[in-house]
Amino acid sequence: MDFNILKDKTAVITGASTGIGKAIALNMAQSGANIAIIFIGDEAPALDVKSQAESFGVKAEIYECDVSAFNISKAVCEKIVSDFGSVDILVNNAGIIKDGLLLRMSESDFDDVISVNLKGVFNMTKHLSRSIMRSQAGRIINISSVSGIMGNPGQANYSASKAGVIGFTKTTAKEFAGKKVTCNAIAPGFVVSDMTANLPQSVRDHANAVIPLKRMGTPKEIAHVAVFLASDMSSYITGEVIKVDGGMSM
Repeated sequence: MDFNILKDKTAVITGASTGIGKAIALNMAQSGANIAIIFIGDEAPALDVKSQAESFGVKAEIYECDVSAFNISKAVCEKIVSDFGSVDILVNNAGIIKDGLLLRMSESDFDDVISVNLKGVFNMTKHLSRSIMRSQAGRIINISSVSGIMGNPGQANYSASKAGVIGFTKTTAKEFAGKKVTCNAIAPGFVVSDMTANLPQSVRDHANAVIPLKRMGTPKEIAHVAVFLASDMSSYITGEVIKVDGGMSM
């Protein structure tokens, strides 16, 4: 990999203190991008990502933000643009799950997941779009899920939110194409994470059995695709959904 492939770019990554978001932030930093790390809750993991990103010789800052809150996210985005001067890359990765069968799912569990996973993508994209458009080579990367393509029992809220992200991605790609901004989505399958580590062993064994490559993916494997989509190598790709799932949904 060209470790300067994103040199002098500024990337904003939501949900960047852990998991896939952390891997994307660090891989983009290693590729030369300055990094705005969006987190909520515990500051310590975000500071750790900041320190690791800075070890690659780039600028990195942390920002606590509830991406589902329109005015809060607007203020944070304005602060990021002020701190970095411009934004070239936005990775909408922040997401939550509140799983349950539809008949038992509460209204608040449905609303909360939609608010973070889908409205959060709208909020961050809207608030940073003008800066990204000025880049003349802007990149928006939305993290969806194979659950948004296939559906998944117990995830009516999550699947709906991630399917919505795909529709949002395609519309944004069409609206922003005239400004040379591309917008694509990544749809991970099962990925090794704190969330999957807490699943019963029988569930993990079944997941591995139905994945053609017979294993879960890693956050770094998702991050590699994100770096590609953020780089000039993907300049003629927009409105696409790239599945990174070991063949599970083919």
